Amino acid sequence: MPESLDLIVVRNFAIALLIGALVGIEREKKKLRKDEVSVGGIRTFMLFAQAGAVAAWLSQQFGSPWIFVATLVAVSATVVAGYITESKSEPAAIGLTTELAAIVVCLLGGATVFGHAEVAVGLAITTSAILAFKQPLHGLVEKLGTEDIYAGLKLLIATFIVLPILPDRAIDPWDAINPYKLWWLVILISSLSLVGYVTVRWLGTERGTAITGMTGGLVSSTAVSLTFSRRSRDEASVPGIDNALACGILLAWSVMFVRIVAEVAVVFAPLLTKLLIPFAAMAFSTLLLAILFFRNTRQPHRKEAEPTEQLVLNNPFSLSAAIRFALFFAGVMFVVQLVKTNFPGEGLYVVAGLAGLTDVDAITLSMADHARTSGDHATAVTAIAIAALTNTLVKCVLIAVLGSRGIRLRTLAATAVILASGAVSLLLM
Repeated sequence: MPESLDLIVVRNFAIALLIGALVGIEREKKKLRKDEVSVGGIRTFMLFAQAGAVAAWLSQQFGSPWIFVATLVAVSATVVAGYITESKSEPAAIGLTTELAAIVVCLLGGATVFGHAEVAVGLAITTSAILAFKQPLHGLVEKLGTEDIYAGLKLLIATFIVLPILPDRAIDPWDAINPYKLWWLVILISSLSLVGYVTVRWLGTERGTAITGMTGGLVSSTAVSLTFSRRSRDEASVPGIDNALACGILLAWSVMFVRIVAEVAVVFAPLLTKLLIPFAAMAFSTLLLAILFFRNTRQPHRKEAEPTEQLVLNNPFSLSAAIRFALFFAGVMFVVQLVKTNFPGEGLYVVAGLAGLTDVDAITLSMADHARTSGDHATAVTAIAIAALTNTLVKCVLIAVLGSRGIRLRTLAATAVILASGAVSLLLM
């Protein structure tokens, strides 16, 4: 083997060709499906990537970045010429997606040789996914309303404009309220809820009780419980509806347990060592019961697009909602700090139980922060579990009051199993 052969350079050229092939395959399939004229397919995209790689290599060899710049200009001119030709032959199919993808591939080919192969591969995969998921992305945009866009913009403002200007220190004599930390945790909860909301809007609530329960649980398991309990009365005559709705409710509850674990992982990951035991037990038992009810549904192929009441979820982020949660969270943190000072230990369990009557996020984040600052992991885990069990019990009561007899019996039985699994796991810790 000649000494001048640089295996790293060979590897980078190979990666560049694979990047071109990855994006080119998707474009080639599009051409074959629609039988249309296009700037290029797999071979053209591989050549674009190779052109970028060769230009980058030559720029390094001759110490002149203008070689790469000139190549990029030449590729762009070729793409523009192809776009003009395509627009003349098919005026109704004018679009810049393929042309921009070609320029991106050329840049990624150059990035591999410039020493950023890992980043280039990741961006190539992202580019290919953006091209392939055209219909789902367009469908999601169609389902988003103006208020949803405003809510997303407000979340970005809250994250990148408001958060950096808040003081990162306690502002009260009890060292309980840190504005920066408080607002950061508000953004965390809002982001998790927004992910679930977007998923529901993307998939739609007509996809069935199981999917609606899972996605809706990210936003509000209480909303899922209330909606499905009302449906159980309206559709009481439908065979298998109680099992189907119970399955959706329990899936939403299991997502709530997973969500709590995710919140703790972000705030104070070492707490997961003990937290996973009770919450894995509760989530697993809830999921098993959901699967049992799903399998007992008499008509699994019944159309779910005909419910008398759809799951209604408002966009979870607004400035007023964020401020209300921040105030509630601040109140919980303040009470927790007072209890820690005057009634340590069991006093926190009372606070957790009361907080869990309305919301589990605030007490979860507060106790995770308590574990981080005090090192008292056992108390924090027990308090979070008490809040989650209290919240589950409250939802069970709401379903028992609003739901049909069938959904009431199933939910009561499931709640008993969840409470037992949570209590036993806490005792065994």
